[in-house]
Amino acid sequence: VQLQAYGGGLVQAGGSLRLSCAASGRTLNNIVMGWFRQAPGKDREFVAAITWSTVHADSYADFVKGRFSISRDTSKNTMYLQMNSLKPEDAAVYYCAARRSLHGTWWNGDEYDYWGQGTQVTVSS
Repeated sequence: VQLQAYGGGLVQAGGSLRLSCAASGRTLNNIVMGWFRQAPGKDREFVAAITWSTVHADSYADFVKGRFSISRDTSKNTMYLQMNSLKPEDAAVYYCAARRSLHGTWWNGDEYDYWGQGTQVTVSS
């Protein structure tokens, strides 16, 4: 699976951005796709994840609940992250990732098998 993340940019605090992650290379089925982020000097952290199966499920990190929304378009093999009410602390490189198993801990980046190249999100105060 090849993943390409895009849609990052510079936004003022309180603004919105929508990130996209286009997947290619295999039929997407019964997998989990997620977003992670990494700010300079900080560890990578889980943001959100969504299933790519007949059973829909999603998960969010506490710090984005109510502000970010993850979604997918199976016809386009694309995952989205709508980010609203952005804060300066949301600034980071955002990565999309995919894992072959629906089971396990979705917040654990080590369990993901495929990664995109990342897209920079900058939030000005």
